[in-house]
Amino acid sequence: MLENNNKISIQGIEGSFHHAVALEYFDEKININCCTSFDELVESVIENNTVKGVMAIENSIAGSILPNYALIDQNNLNIIGEHYHQIKHSLLALPNQSMSDIHEVYSHPMALLQCKDFFSNYPKIKLVESDDTAKSAKEISDKKIKNRGAIASIEASDLYSLNVIKKSIQTIKNNVTRFVIIQKDISLIKKNYNKVSLKFILDHKRGSLANILNVMSDCKLNLTKIQSLPVIETPGKYSFFVDLTFDSSSFFEKAQSILKIMTMEMKILGKYLTGK
Repeated sequence: MLENNNKISIQGIEGSFHHAVALEYFDEKININCCTSFDELVESVIENNTVKGVMAIENSIAGSILPNYALIDQNNLNIIGEHYHQIKHSLLALPNQSMSDIHEVYSHPMALLQCKDFFSNYPKIKLVESDDTAKSAKEISDKKIKNRGAIASIEASDLYSLNVIKKSIQTIKNNVTRFVIIQKDISLIKKNYNKVSLKFILDHKRGSLANILNVMSDCKLNLTKIQSLPVIETPGKYSFFVDLTFDSSSFFEKAQSILKIMTMEMKILGKYLTGK
């Protein structure tokens, strides 16, 4: 039995992209806890200080996954790391099935969208939305469903003994998703860090955001991400989620005290090393 501090919660099942990231990011042997939703993933992290979670936060094609920003913020979770994963979609089916045998293809809506151009050449194939890429592949394998394909990872084909009809069918080949590693325990925030994720709320005044950006620039902070979300309780106000990188953590520490004064509310979501 593995210790709790080796337990990693992911959204999806084995063979999913979250599973692949967990295996790539963590060097030690890990115990994967598969969750059906991001809400369930967050709940598992909240319930135990030592459980870490792997959560997709943005995609180079689709942009930010806004509900996940809110989940991290509302549940006071800490980002302790990040990882970039190249998304490569493959068309999978039962052994001995070929393209001409496929009548319908199941996958997550985002995967279907990212492979839309490929299937435009096969107008007779019906595209069906499902909850998860790997789950779509597993269902074909478990139920021995002929004439059905799934868009999933190459790893899913190995796990579920499926035939790879076509590799890398996504329209844009450079398709990268950024994942963050989250945990409840604040003590795991790194002492050595070169990236910070922040949330702040500004007074609704002209130039307030520009002033904040000027401070960041003056303190040698590089803004790599900015995302706004409305403050539900206060119409007209917005929360800003930003990622900052820097050559020395002292640059951020200098800026931090200034930013606290200039914002109505400021919260550090994570201090960590930039991912690969």
